Amino acid sequence: MKAHHPTPRKNAAFAGATQPTDMPGSAKRKQVIRLSVAMSLLGCSLTMGLAQTATPPVTQQTPPTVAPGSQPGAESHDRSVSAEPSTSQRDDAPTVSAPLPGASGGTASAVDSTRYIIGADDNLQITVWREPSLSGMLPVRPDGMISLVLIGDLKAAGKTPTELSGDIRQRLKKYIQDPSVTVAVTAVNSQRIFMVGEVGHVGPISMSPGMTPLQAISAAGGPSPYANLKRIYILRGLGAKQQKIPFNYKQALKGDNRQDITLQPGDTIVVP
Repeated sequence: MKAHHPTPRKNAAFAGATQPTDMPGSAKRKQVIRLSVAMSLLGCSLTMGLAQTATPPVTQQTPPTVAPGSQPGAESHDRSVSAEPSTSQRDDAPTVSAPLPGASGGTASAVDSTRYIIGADDNLQITVWREPSLSGMLPVRPDGMISLVLIGDLKAAGKTPTELSGDIRQRLKKYIQDPSVTVAVTAVNSQRIFMVGEVGHVGPISMSPGMTPLQAISAAGGPSPYANLKRIYILRGLGAKQQKIPFNYKQALKGDNRQDITLQPGDTIVVP
């Protein structure tokens, strides 16, 4: 007799998946529909993912607003033109000159040419009309003299700007017909006094007309707590002609008229 070998059974699920022919007709159609729908959804999702990856984001640009009646690009052209000043604007721009050497002694804006007395170390601007070679900035030397072309040395200290311009005009008549001369003080360096000793700021200070020792000490920051206010004195002059003028700060605060001493250029106030 032949041996009977039983045929191995297959898994029902596997058999149903691989052998759809053994399934009823309605069940077969339903499974095919499910598979088709699943494949369609999978294909759609893959297509959308690829499209999002490949397509860069698009930013919407707003076109520039153009005023009615104007041409495109006119606004940018106007901006470029207005950014650069015109030649007339550059030429008319005010120029700032550098400060003059030694001009820190005082301002010359309030100098009265008919009353101010020129002193040593002042700076003068001398202008001869239509004669630039004779014009220029000149400092007054310590001896009070200035040097001019054609004229030579001329005394300037002790004169007003008006008097000095008259002297220069008179001397230039030998060389120029009817010269016009102007003298201006550009820096006041001669009207100074000096503070020494127990004050807030030692050194030179600008002297205003009619300044008193009390005002000068105040301008120098006032006396220190260690100052001897009863033994302040003023040194005036040089060498053997030097004077020592006493000043009592406390009496001046009380209104003592004897302390109203008028200072002179070059005075030195000593606060011991």
